[in-house]
Amino acid sequence: MFDYPVNLIPDDNGAVLVTFDDVPEAITFGADDDEALLNAIDALETGLSFYVDGRKPLPPASKPGKGQKTVRPSALECAKLGVYQAMIEQGVKKAELARRLGWHMPQVDRLFDLRHASKLDQIEAAAHVLGKHVLIQIA
Repeated sequence: MFDYPVNLIPDDNGAVLVTFDDVPEAITFGADDDEALLNAIDALETGLSFYVDGRKPLPPASKPGKGQKTVRPSALECAKLGVYQAMIEQGVKKAELARRLGWHMPQVDRLFDLRHASKLDQIEAAAHVLGKHVLIQIA
C-alpha cells in the first residue's frame, strides 16, 4: 500500500543520492546502495509526515519500473498512515475522530505524529471508529 519506488542515483564522489518521484520532499543519500536504501526509509517517513502535518492527502505510490526497488515506512508508520488516509478519504477531521474515540486532541495529534511510538491498540481503535481494521502480515 505504501511501497514507493525509489531512485538510486550514483554521485560523482561515490555516494548514492536517493529520491522519490511520488514524494519529492523525501531526499537522502548513502555511502552505497544498502546504506542509501536504509536511509530512504527515514527520508520517506519524514516526507510523508509533511503531508500529514499539512492535512493533505497522501501521494499514491506509482508502479515501480522494471528492476526498480521500492521502500515503505516501518510497520507502525504504515498503520498510522493507513488510518490517516481513511480519515482523509472519509472527510473526518481530527476533532471528529477525537470525539468518536473519546480522546483529547493531543492524543489524536500524537497518533498521527510519525515520530511518536503510538501503541498498536490506539491505532486499531482509531481504525475501528473509521470502519477499518488493522491487518498484520509477515511475508
